[in-house]
Amino acid sequence: MRIVVIVFLVLIVGSLASALVFLLRDRGSRERTARALALRVGLSLTLFLLLMAGYATGFITQRL
Repeated sequence: MRIVVIVFLVLIVGSLASALVFLLRDRGSRERTARALALRVGLSLTLFLLLMAGYATGFITQRL
């Protein structure tokens, strides 16, 4: 599960970086920037739901 979380975090940061590149390159068109940011939001929500489902099913436990 740790690997999945790390992969999702890398994808989220990559999507955010690509949105920054699109914002700087495409001065008039904002379609690619909006699409990259929407992908980042989707990945973040998916990661959140996976973490909640993992905790609810007992796959992720709380360590003290």
